[in-house]
Amino acid sequence: MKKFFSSKAAARAPIPREIGVLLVAAFIIALGFGLIAPILPQYAVSFDVGAAAASVIVSIFAFTRLIFAPVAGALVGKLGEPRIYVTGVLLVALSTLLCGFVQDYTQLLIARGLGGFGSTMFTISAMALIARLSPEKSRGRISGLYAGAFLLGNVAGPVLGSALAPLGMRVPFFIYGTALVIAAAVVYFALGRRRDLDRDAEDPRKTRSVIEVVTTGEALSSPAYRAALFSGFSYGWLAFGIRNSMIPLFALAVFGEGLGTTIAGLSMALFAIGNGCALLFSGKLTDRVGRKIPVMLGLTLLLLSIGSMGIFTSTAGFVICSIFAGFGGGILGPAQQASVSDVIGTGRNGGKALAGFQMCQDFGAIIGPLLAGFLADALNYEIAFGISALIALVGLIGWAFVPRTIRPVALAEGAEAPKSTS
Repeated sequence: MKKFFSSKAAARAPIPREIGVLLVAAFIIALGFGLIAPILPQYAVSFDVGAAAASVIVSIFAFTRLIFAPVAGALVGKLGEPRIYVTGVLLVALSTLLCGFVQDYTQLLIARGLGGFGSTMFTISAMALIARLSPEKSRGRISGLYAGAFLLGNVAGPVLGSALAPLGMRVPFFIYGTALVIAAAVVYFALGRRRDLDRDAEDPRKTRSVIEVVTTGEALSSPAYRAALFSGFSYGWLAFGIRNSMIPLFALAVFGEGLGTTIAGLSMALFAIGNGCALLFSGKLTDRVGRKIPVMLGLTLLLLSIGSMGIFTSTAGFVICSIFAGFGGGILGPAQQASVSDVIGTGRNGGKALAGFQMCQDFGAIIGPLLAGFLADALNYEIAFGISALIALVGLIGWAFVPRTIRPVALAEGAEAPKSTS
């Protein structure tokens, strides 16, 4: 009985104030992204370009995130997470405001690409802060809360965008850009003490110990980190790439222009609902049973549901697959991020290691739709979805070789902390 109550107390460990600020900022960022994402392709088309050029506006953001990730990781290791986080948010704010002012397609392409640089800076630094500041026994719960903040913002964003539609397509960019400036200011002042501590730690004249930086080589020596790279690739491929690009096209091809558009929107909403339901418990689950079981369960649900989606031509089948795909992603996400945080460890700077993990996710999100789109055009959607699921099995295979280690919650009961947990 005593052990049970100590486990419950461990799961309810208070969230550090700095992480609470990051959760609020994550919601604001996701809210704005959801505000402009639906109108971005239409905004690009308004500059007299075709559908292909409009899609480039969407993909340039992910591409610049990918190529700038190693630089962002190095900057986090050198200058510290708070500075790079605020700089990244301000770059996205500048990019967004510029999008509202542009006068042609080329200017829009450059402005949107700039936002990708800023996005990878604040994404990697936020994950690094969460890894460094999260209590070891509640990393999964905090990862789940962070994912939930982004989900809530992404769901609320399009709703707000619909209300602002009569004001024109430029206004949402100005609103989002201004909100980002405010969010950056809040984070800057809220993390002020953390910046001072980091500065003291970097000053050799101070008595404080220097913050240890986790190298990429050290991270790669961990089986959990190597497996997270594979599962991150699978997660990016299916949960971001295929879901956002191929599923709407498949719905249009199967159900026709009118009904297909409605069902595509319904699929996105149901994915979010399934994701949210899983996030209600998945963070706590991964803190109690370890990382491996939730990661493999989430990957299995995600692969089976999206892999099966091409088989169904009924609305009911499409709906069921969408819900299970979202549910699987919601179980996978927090456990996967917590496993990377375990490798970094509390109090250490893991910018470079997190950059590698982020690059794998972004690479999957970019290459997945390209290959699936080619297969859909050359063969059919059933094969495109099926091959995507098979390729994404690399995540499951990677985690199959990770040994199970001590449950993180046991650390609160006096057990010795392992070097990394699965």
